[in-house]
Amino acid sequence: MIEPAEYFAAKLANETDASDLYARQKAGDPVVVIDVRSDEAWAQGRVAGAIHMHYGEIATRAPAEIPAGSEVVVYCWSPGCNAGAKGALEFAKLGYRVREMIGGFEYWVREGYPVADADGIHRRPVDPLTGVARIRTHA
Repeated sequence: MIEPAEYFAAKLANETDASDLYARQKAGDPVVVIDVRSDEAWAQGRVAGAIHMHYGEIATRAPAEIPAGSEVVVYCWSPGCNAGAKGALEFAKLGYRVREMIGGFEYWVREGYPVADADGIHRRPVDPLTGVARIRTHA
């Protein structure tokens, strides 16, 4: 049996969430964000700044497109989708430092972070069940 501290340390070493990823992006930390979903899902919207690379293409595309030594965060649609884990596994096999974004694109959107699509970059309203809606007051 794995000791709880060891288990949770490993979990945190291999996962991140929307809030932590957004904080890193805002701080300018170098992290490559990879959307492993289908073309249709990508077209509906994605994490602003993400690269589209279906998990089935990672083995061939990543070595040519993502510099060795890069830290990578992968995501799929939601907690009910395992494509993020499939993508993370492919990057790990290639030797990249990789984390899966738990909650996927669903929680990125629900927490109100920047979404890119054909119309540009925008934010959707924060779901009060997943994030804190910041109320703006005008003085």
